[in-house]
Amino acid sequence: MIFVTVGSTDFDALIARMDELAPHLGTEVVMQIGLGEYTPRRGSFFRFAPSLVSYYDEAEIIVGHGGLGTIVEALERGKKLICVVNPATYGRHQEHLLSIFAAQNYLLWCKDLEQLGDAIHRVQAMQFSRYQPPECHIHEVIAEYLVAI
Repeated sequence: MIFVTVGSTDFDALIARMDELAPHLGTEVVMQIGLGEYTPRRGSFFRFAPSLVSYYDEAEIIVGHGGLGTIVEALERGKKLICVVNPATYGRHQEHLLSIFAAQNYLLWCKDLEQLGDAIHRVQAMQFSRYQPPECHIHEVIAEYLVAI
């Protein structure tokens, strides 16, 4: 199964492209369409769910926007991930995130929706680095701050 997610926003161009590709992929396509206006005709879809964990776990490939939550949740599960920048995001921060994660060989960054079909076929044979989340030191920063006041 290929799971497509746009997070809490809308990304109609990604959903429309996946809907176009769905009949040619040889597997089920499930799309989380968020606030989008485009309604898929060739795959199952839903707007929101209390959790996407079961979809992530079932998917062989995840196609998503470049949101950090989606990236981390997919990578922590060892899933093959293709990300496409949602051009409507504020400050285009997704490009920065995807450049870092792609450079570290954690995911495939598809920079052009017209190339998404090719990316889906290529990702199947790709081997990615195992994601290791960075150490978190926020608790130490908070403790230092509390001691200082």
